[in-house]
Amino acid sequence: MQRFGLGIDIGGTFTDIVLFDTKSGDQHSHKQLTTPSDPTVGVIDGIRNLLDRTRIQAGEIGRVVHATTLFTNALIERKGAVTGLITTNGFRDVLEMGRERKYELYDLNIQKPVPLVARNLRLGVRERVEVDGQISVPLDEDQLIDCAENMIKAGAETIAVVFLHSYANQAHERRALQLLGERFPSIPLSGSVDVAPEIREYERTSTTVCNAYIKPLAERYLNSLQHRLTDIGITAQLLMMLSSGGLTNIDEAKRSPVQLLESGPAAGALAAAHLAGSDGGDHVLAFDMGGTTAKLSVIDDGQPAIAYSFEAARAKRFIEGSGLPLRISTLELIEIGAGGGSIAHLDNIGLLKVGPLSAGSEPGPACYDRGGSDPTVTDANLLLGFLNPDFFAGGTMSVDPKLAQAALNGIVAETAMSVEQLAWGVHELVNENMANAARVHIAEHGKDPRSYNLFATGGGGPLHGYYVAKKLGLKRLIVPPSAGVASALGLLIAPARVDRVATLVQDVSSLDWSDFERRFEDLEARAKAVISETGLDSSGASLQRAADIRYRGQAFELVVDLPAGPYSEESKAALLEAFEKTYIDAFTRTPPATEVEIINIRVSATLYVSSESQLQSGEDSEPNQSAATRLAYFPENGTKVETPVYQRASLPIGQIVAGPAIIEEPESTLIVGPGGTLSKNASGNIVVEIS
Repeated sequence: MQRFGLGIDIGGTFTDIVLFDTKSGDQHSHKQLTTPSDPTVGVIDGIRNLLDRTRIQAGEIGRVVHATTLFTNALIERKGAVTGLITTNGFRDVLEMGRERKYELYDLNIQKPVPLVARNLRLGVRERVEVDGQISVPLDEDQLIDCAENMIKAGAETIAVVFLHSYANQAHERRALQLLGERFPSIPLSGSVDVAPEIREYERTSTTVCNAYIKPLAERYLNSLQHRLTDIGITAQLLMMLSSGGLTNIDEAKRSPVQLLESGPAAGALAAAHLAGSDGGDHVLAFDMGGTTAKLSVIDDGQPAIAYSFEAARAKRFIEGSGLPLRISTLELIEIGAGGGSIAHLDNIGLLKVGPLSAGSEPGPACYDRGGSDPTVTDANLLLGFLNPDFFAGGTMSVDPKLAQAALNGIVAETAMSVEQLAWGVHELVNENMANAARVHIAEHGKDPRSYNLFATGGGGPLHGYYVAKKLGLKRLIVPPSAGVASALGLLIAPARVDRVATLVQDVSSLDWSDFERRFEDLEARAKAVISETGLDSSGASLQRAADIRYRGQAFELVVDLPAGPYSEESKAALLEAFEKTYIDAFTRTPPATEVEIINIRVSATLYVSSESQLQSGEDSEPNQSAATRLAYFPENGTKVETPVYQRASLPIGQIVAGPAIIEEPESTLIVGPGGTLSKNASGNIVVEIS
């Protein structure tokens, strides 16, 4: 009987693996160091370890869901395939011209993102489709083949095809992809009509090129993972998490891997939305800190926000325009270069800095004894007494405080600080970096952070959550059981989801309502077809319609959720009302009366696929045990103090514990400072009240 779900989340430092028993509701988890040279090695080793420990047979696994940072890292580190771009004659430089805006107006030495495609591999072809879809210059098929041959001879391993206005008429791009596929069957192809079929040339080209850049890597990796899972006896279908918080099948993931860039963070946000409601209300800040980065997302009314654009590989992390623009659906979140492996150092004027460089899993923090010598956040937390050297990652690996101290000694000598002062400085600086990023992100949404509770996950979230919450002025911190593997848990909660978009560009007053309805029905049919290809019954999928709408003359649109169809002339008032409400929510008032135009239409098809969607975070308490103690540093005391250490599973439901306190479980450690109180609720969540 295949009764287990398996979630696999590959992070920059650890690979998290969760087994969920759909019959009993039991969860089993494991953290394995990521193997960057071949991530599948860490995945398979971790699965074997977990199966051996639980004595579960591989054949009992009926569903596998996976998220990975592999493709995001390939973009950031520029380790994708050599890519060629075939475009309309005269438009080969659109990637460098962009929107002709400086993301920092007064920076004379500004450096724009370097295009993923070298200029000699960007070639134009004679063809022209006008903005209304009319063909004014036929496609020169001979020149198309010549361009492809030349760029392949020059080293191109993958090709992107982006023709002007192909969103209005796909004929030329479709024909080009057909001819190239027949002539060069071994070369992966990406067309904008499949990846980003919507208006705006720069963003459409950038998205298609990014997809082409990581496509060979995605195909190799996913094929390898499938084969290795089969080799150890797991025959269940492999599903992939999308950046939008949904799932898709392997073929769709290989076709458009750009949709997977934020898959890991999306899973963490889904877990927070699912598990926090019973204790935190419907408004929480989902804070997930791992070994390499920390992520924060805003959850209102029990749902994380969805965005339809995204910037990858920003040169300046918090500055829009400094990265590669992508037109994909993604859960809206912010990433901070602060994780357990973030490296501490002194800058040119002697100020302490932490990150964004990370020791990752190879060599890792100095205390791992794997060759690393740079001081990291994990080394600082170990020296503060926050981490148990004999119970790190559930005792699956050992850490050495002496190596951690040796790594910090170099900075200690330069600053004349004590080891404890420096270690707290590292911890505090990371907290401030994360709190500051959270303030900016929340302010951009027009929200007050004090109206939220903090939901902390990841290996480092519970370690840092208490003092991050204090900096933000929050009153409550919520930590679920197995917080260190919450993203992997979120994979098993996610529904199948497919997003589709098409460009329209029409005034509402002149809409052909029957054609408008037909276009939505076409998108819905295509979205449901992908769900069916995943092996699911798409008839039960819920459909949400939306549109990108603006007042005529404006440069950008708002994404507006629309009422359900079918649409007719009588739908006009409801559509305009939905737009006006969204506009007022964003800008508080509407401009003087003017024409409203629809630029793009969107469809989301969502289907919950199994009983894992009802996953609960409850856990059974073991018999109450007396708390041990160890010396730990808290700034309120100014020194290390004997601090009670509790095993999470031994805490009875409802017992109130006053801080300072340390709560340990195999996947993470929760730190509560003086003045805080905690209790474990019936939901299994630990709730910390912050004075």
